[in-house]
Amino acid sequence: MASPVISVVAAVVERGGRYLITQRKPGAVLPLLWEFPGGRVEAGETPEDALTREIRERIGCGVEVREKLGEHHHAYEGYTVHMHLFACALPEAAIPAPVGVHAVRWVSSDEMAAYEFPPADQSSMDKLLGVTRWP
Repeated sequence: MASPVISVVAAVVERGGRYLITQRKPGAVLPLLWEFPGGRVEAGETPEDALTREIRERIGCGVEVREKLGEHHHAYEGYTVHMHLFACALPEAAIPAPVGVHAVRWVSSDEMAAYEFPPADQSSMDKLLGVTRWP
């Protein structure tokens, strides 16, 4: 039997050479790992609509979805994640807050190695930083 596929979205937000990452809550799946902000696409949503909703729910501000950077699948035990990754911008005055996440950080690409990411996010990060190529 094929494992279920969960469609998720993630925002790559860069400001002044730093990228926005969020930390999952202690009770979440893959607790306390860091990721690009985003979440699940719900039934009837486009990935862009889901990203707008998830950003508001997780960091309490609006987002401008600019362009799709890519998508990929990552198999976990029992399910597969289909990740849609978008370049995004926050309004200039927006200050992201940990509304639906444990913590929020702005980090440089060099600092990202100090944060533990889930495998699907690590794969996306590696591709963005030029370690590997999108399929």
